Amino acid sequence: MKKRYSLPLHLTGAAVARTGDEMSGPALMLAGFALTGSAAEASLLLAGVTVSAVLGGPVLGSFLDRARRPGRLLAVALALYTAGLTAVLMGLGRLPFGLTLALAVLTGLLGPALSGGWTAQLPAVVGADRLARANALDAMTFSAAGLAGPVLAGGVAEVLGAPTAVVVSTVLIALALPAAWTLPVRIDPVPGTPVPGGPVTSLTADLAAGTRAVAGRPALARATLTSVVSCAAQGMSTACLPLLGERVLGGPGHGAMLLSCTAASALAAHAVLARFPRAVAPDTLLWAGALVQAVASASAASGHPFVLVAAALVAGIGEGPQLTGLFAVRHREAPEHLRSQVFTTGASLKITGFALGAAVAGPVASGSLPGALLLAAGTAALAALAFFAVPAPGGRTVSE
Repeated sequence: MKKRYSLPLHLTGAAVARTGDEMSGPALMLAGFALTGSAAEASLLLAGVTVSAVLGGPVLGSFLDRARRPGRLLAVALALYTAGLTAVLMGLGRLPFGLTLALAVLTGLLGPALSGGWTAQLPAVVGADRLARANALDAMTFSAAGLAGPVLAGGVAEVLGAPTAVVVSTVLIALALPAAWTLPVRIDPVPGTPVPGGPVTSLTADLAAGTRAVAGRPALARATLTSVVSCAAQGMSTACLPLLGERVLGGPGHGAMLLSCTAASALAAHAVLARFPRAVAPDTLLWAGALVQAVASASAASGHPFVLVAAALVAGIGEGPQLTGLFAVRHREAPEHLRSQVFTTGASLKITGFALGAAVAGPVASGSLPGALLLAAGTAALAALAFFAVPAPGGRTVSE
């Protein structure tokens, strides 16, 4: 199966799906801002499609770990996600905002499929000797998506309107379905199936085991905590983009394109790490990346166009390597039979952190845009401190 399913196919499918996902968030936020004129409600729409991932991620991961053909389950999740985005789009301007927000929350349950669910299948595509480089390349698809998605969202929204941008994002996600459907068949014993002399585990037991794996392994716990707090800071910064674009760059859609600046520098950083995958310890990349993001958000508060673009580029230098380090720690520490659940649980917690950050910063940005950006900077700095708050294996409190 590995001969028939290549790493390039895996990376292409992941990149296309993630580009659609990266496009959908800014497109929905721009649509909400255009229809309501409120940055707070626009940020709530973005928060709605992300906050419920904390519930959907662990369950989806457990089913993926149990599935003999995880790719087919992943493809179904992607299809339902596109259907949910379409329902949210149809509801905007036609249904009460509260009901549209509820549709966004339901759709968000499947969000981890595009991140952790896909990445967890990587060991089935490549051997252990190629996993470090493949991990860096997989992380690059996030940056490539982050580069293309906001550009497409802002560009299509400016020319054809935000609703069309949402449609394009759903089409991109749908294009990844064949690559997901044909992922390799699982060849290891499937948790939850009868084995000679062994018990049958329930879904509840699997969920409990996955939670214990994330919380009970110090390296996984601190990586998860650091990444979640970092994502909260990223959500705060993202919620500021429509107002930054309107007040500093000449239009709300231009603010979304700052995400592409961040993704471009993150992609460059990923390329360096793919070339030298063991140059820096993954654990170090986690806390160092958070500090770089803190500096970037604080600099953006100046409100100067040139400094704003430079800050977006600096943010990518922190975000890109941090993501590579996070994936490396998960692959290193996750039990094989719980790998998908560890990835999707971690992804769901990150997505929820992002959502909470966006929800908090929206109202703050309406009153004080520099204040919201400084809040994001402080939260990113807190993420670096959170890393050292969790003792490392052996009782140490510093990275390897």
